Amino acid sequence: MKHFLALTLCSLLILSCSTAKKAASSKSSQTASVKPQTPKKKPGKIKDYNKVITKDAKTDEGLFDVHLVGEKYYFEIPMDYLNTDMLLVTRFAKLPANLGGGYVNAGTKTNTRMINWERFKNKILIKEKSSSAIAADSLPINVSVRANNYEPTIYAFDIAAFSKDSSSVVIDVTNFYGSDVKAISGLPSFFRKQYKVRNLDKSRSFINDMKSYPKNIEVIQDFTYNASEPPVNTGDETISVQMNQSMILLPEEPMQPRYFDERVGWFTLSKYDYGSNELKADRKTFLRRWQLIPKDIEAYKRGELVEPVKPIVYYLDPATPMKFRTYMKEGIELWQKAFEAAGFKNAIIAKDPPSKEEDPEFSPEDIRYSVVRYVASTTRNATGPSVSDPRSGEIIESDIIWYHNHLRSYRNRYMLETGAANPSARTLNTPEDEIGEMMKMVIAHEVGHTLGLPHNMSASYAYDVESYRDGDFTQKNGIAATIMDYARYNYIAQPGDKNIRFVRQLGPYDDYAINYGYRYIPEATSADDEKEVLNSWIMEKAGDPKYKFGKQSSRFDPTAQTEDIGNNSIKASTYGLKNLKIVAKDLPIWTSDQTNNYDDLDELYSELLGVWSRYVGHVVTHIGGVVEDTKNPSQNGAVYNPVDKAYQKSAMQWLHKNAFETPDWLLDKRILQNINYAGYTERLRRLQGRHLNNLLNFERLGRLIDHKAMDAKNYSALDMLKDTRNGIWSETKSASNVSVYRRNLQRVYLDRMIYLMTEDLDPRRSRQYFNVNQSDVRALVRGELNQLKRTLTAAARAAVNTETKYHYRDCIERINNTLDPK
Repeated sequence: MKHFLALTLCSLLILSCSTAKKAASSKSSQTASVKPQTPKKKPGKIKDYNKVITKDAKTDEGLFDVHLVGEKYYFEIPMDYLNTDMLLVTRFAKLPANLGGGYVNAGTKTNTRMINWERFKNKILIKEKSSSAIAADSLPINVSVRANNYEPTIYAFDIAAFSKDSSSVVIDVTNFYGSDVKAISGLPSFFRKQYKVRNLDKSRSFINDMKSYPKNIEVIQDFTYNASEPPVNTGDETISVQMNQSMILLPEEPMQPRYFDERVGWFTLSKYDYGSNELKADRKTFLRRWQLIPKDIEAYKRGELVEPVKPIVYYLDPATPMKFRTYMKEGIELWQKAFEAAGFKNAIIAKDPPSKEEDPEFSPEDIRYSVVRYVASTTRNATGPSVSDPRSGEIIESDIIWYHNHLRSYRNRYMLETGAANPSARTLNTPEDEIGEMMKMVIAHEVGHTLGLPHNMSASYAYDVESYRDGDFTQKNGIAATIMDYARYNYIAQPGDKNIRFVRQLGPYDDYAINYGYRYIPEATSADDEKEVLNSWIMEKAGDPKYKFGKQSSRFDPTAQTEDIGNNSIKASTYGLKNLKIVAKDLPIWTSDQTNNYDDLDELYSELLGVWSRYVGHVVTHIGGVVEDTKNPSQNGAVYNPVDKAYQKSAMQWLHKNAFETPDWLLDKRILQNINYAGYTERLRRLQGRHLNNLLNFERLGRLIDHKAMDAKNYSALDMLKDTRNGIWSETKSASNVSVYRRNLQRVYLDRMIYLMTEDLDPRRSRQYFNVNQSDVRALVRGELNQLKRTLTAAARAAVNTETKYHYRDCIERINNTLDPK
């Protein structure tokens, strides 16, 4: 029996090997693979080739020959390409305004799938392939991996004909590309639900064009849907989109992957290796990166800068305004210096879009081209997505999205964050060269994403706050150790500081990260061979804050915050608020006095409140904060360390002074009474309340309880609650009246404490790492409410102002209803 099972297993393995795929860069260089046998007599619907692909056929040769016969499209698939890995990418080519709320645009991907074309009897199937679970073909467990990760069939085609020499098979793809196939649809399920899509209207849907190239096929579809609530409601209940379907041949030999190390930020892909020697399915994570190989490896080994065999090339969108093209190209090619740190020269190149004469078939949707897409949209943003080989992480193509209105955000923040110290920012008409410099850096930031780099929110923490006031330092170092931080402007520099650089730029971390991801290691023949040298590069920089990576996803690490600069948030935000007070006073002079209307003043005042809120938020994070310093066990020190108690106490004092005491300077009648007729008190209540609620949340309390348990010297949850109460209710210590702004804030406090007393962690939004009901939280909150009740009872008797007296009595009743609802 054992002998029989072994023979069966060997048979399965032999069968698996016999169907191994063989693909190459062009059909002429294909090595013949095992071909399915064509029946001598074609049964059923299989016809002679000439009866399907008639003399009237219009043929486009390429990866698959594409035939148009009348109104039908056919693929002629070489047998050599069956069971070969390909990538199917779906993206919008044209779409209605406001689809997806403004963040979906021409060039946005909706689906990316790895597929195989496979034959089953007299059908050709498109099977979606996965590489997330792997085991070497030679291992017995490979059989189980395949059996337990069976791929779905996306579509099944009847074989229409075989070529005359039986080297290829013909299928009709008209219905596949002309109907609403969910796997490649332009409207995912959430859009269908949102816009109440009923169905695809086939009478108004069609295949627009289909072209074949040596390694890819591009299909353009026009789809019209019947929808009750379309994004643009003109009464016709219609959504029309134009989709581009790209199918690209993946390399026969996948790129050698490179292991991810969480000490260096990178976009990644992960696999579970069931063939690992570990006593589990071993999760392996690899970098997403372009494949760069030196043209002259020997010169590269000698330390010379060498051009890559295939550089990274970006084209500008033909829609890009001429005045911006130079800045965009410069922003792309700023990365050439970083690639020099990895041993490459001219590794990344920017090009203008080719003319019709130069390349009549150029299209931004064509997956052969990486393009900086210029989008006519009111959205203020830019993004840097990419398409990668799921087997190895090799980036194949990327499209940077630049939204037309994005520069307005940068102009506004330039004025608000630097206007106090920067005379050229005190205008709605920012000088073009300065706008161009901002655009260049935004493009460079997005290019960084397409090279594989995520945001690094610790990079600005590498520089001392006072350095931002030093002209020589800022001109050399910019405002963060990487362009990948959200550190856009130098808001610390003060009026009178000289030669200051206010705009971000690339830094030493960029060179470091690009070297880690792209330096070619000639002696390594596998990812495992690279591990030791990769670790040595990291250890060389360990302990230097310029090379630290801080996750964007962190909600607790004050050294890895978005939109902050400097290594001390209290000092940085103090400088920022000093500047913002100057800007607030002069804002009408710089806006409405110049334009003779209040539109820009209204817009900029709203954004000014957002700037104030950011500065405050940077300080809040220190309360209950934990500094994360990712390291290996061979490195000294703990990974997670609570923020020092004294610093937390200072942060709390700062918040009471700058956030919770009424910021009267924000309540300028010259502004408020010219932009709105009401809502002044509510606007400030929302702003202050946001930060008070953030301060008093379950997660923060849970961390403080943990910190006290680990070390009695740490700032505790009780410390924080007492300090908050004493500051918010400071008026109760005397007979002073309470302003409407403070009364509103005190009610926010009371509502939040009642919430902490009666509610629980929201599992949809929180890491539910402790049981609130069985923790100290309820006891601490109950004790604080009782203490506040006693204080309010005495304060209500002493209050002079009627509104204050009523307010205190109301608060007492709210506490009573919470602590003793009967």
